[in-house]
Amino acid sequence: MKILAIDTASDVCGVSILEDNHCICKLDTNTGRTHSENLMPMIQEAFQKTGLTLKNIDLLVCDKGPGSFTGIRIGIATIKAFCDSLAIPCVGVSSLEVLAYQVKEEGFIASILDCKNENCYYALYELKNGIYHEIISPVADSVENAISILQTYDSPITFVGDGIDTYASIILEKIPMPFLMIDSATLDSFDLGLAGLTKFHTLGNMGEDVLPLYLKKPQAQRLLEEKLRKEHLDHE
Repeated sequence: MKILAIDTASDVCGVSILEDNHCICKLDTNTGRTHSENLMPMIQEAFQKTGLTLKNIDLLVCDKGPGSFTGIRIGIATIKAFCDSLAIPCVGVSSLEVLAYQVKEEGFIASILDCKNENCYYALYELKNGIYHEIISPVADSVENAISILQTYDSPITFVGDGIDTYASIILEKIPMPFLMIDSATLDSFDLGLAGLTKFHTLGNMGEDVLPLYLKKPQAQRLLEEKLRKEHLDHE
């Protein structure tokens, strides 16, 4: 099975083409979230390097977040356009699940992304017999609450994601025997492809169910709601 995986959820724009669980082409660029300009040329370059076309692709995979609101929409729109034009199956995968695939040792894996102001996105997975099982679904929460929940697990936890750069001291203080992977914070389109292949074998074609995973409202919407709330209070 040939897989096209695109990741636009972070500053890095990534495109990979896989043959089952083998990578045959992987391209990454980090030019400050200009994914609308970079994505299609990168996909074309990947096809040129492999001698393939979209008609050769059996599965489309994209990152559905959490991450850049704009980037996520660009990735999902591109994959769904390809899906609709050639009826190619597609699946969406959480950024947090993609991060978990960087860990190859069996056990618990906590993916954690910093979303500022002592808050984070996090999820917990368990790698067992080569399969990544979701234990805690992706959620937005305070770092304090997230760590309080994770510390109830009595097995060592491997942490991955940019949140451990910011909150390493809290993790070390609260979690017994954590294994921190400080250098594994970048999303990887090849790992995305692997996660998408597993999800496809488990759930099949998600098609219309590939939607952005917005765990937190966009800042503009939060500011507008706060403004409206204050105006309402002023008129009471």
